[in-house]
Amino acid sequence: MVKPITRDEVKRRIDAGSAIVVEALPASYYAEAHLPGTLNLPVDEVEKLAPTLVPHKDSAVIVYCADSPCQNSGTVAKHLSELGYTQVFDYDEGKADWIAAGMPTESGN
Repeated sequence: MVKPITRDEVKRRIDAGSAIVVEALPASYYAEAHLPGTLNLPVDEVEKLAPTLVPHKDSAVIVYCADSPCQNSGTVAKHLSELGYTQVFDYDEGKADWIAAGMPTESGN
């Protein structure tokens, strides 16, 4: 089951290192800017990359994409859940909300 998560909770979990955070956008968008410590898990590569990026299915996984209208995070989160991941969170407001709040990002691969 996929659960929603707020920006404040995402920040808390990033700071604590208590979740794997993945961006569900193509690599070019990820390289431009992503949340700190985030891994890139494009929507069309979930089955291929998830076992390597998130090897333990009981790990907390936060998925985000560009913003609420972008459906990539919901699609990837649902797919992870269907693959047996048990703690999947969807940060629906995504990167636009994070940046608008003045939160830090990283760039590059």
